Amino acid sequence: MSLIDGIFLTLLNSVACLALPKMLSIILPVNNQNTEPSKSAMKSQESNSEIPSFS
Repeated sequence: MSLIDGIFLTLLNSVACLALPKMLSIILPVNNQNTEPSKSAMKSQESNSEIPSFS
């Protein structure tokens, strides 16, 4: 393999590694936002509402 082939493959690989995640994020959007809080999160917030007394 000549030097030009190595440089070409390196540039091609770099472009693919930089472009593929961006294209996948556009094509396959991930929805990580919950529209309503889970019941366990609501229960833990309610139980921590009182301030403990250490006297």
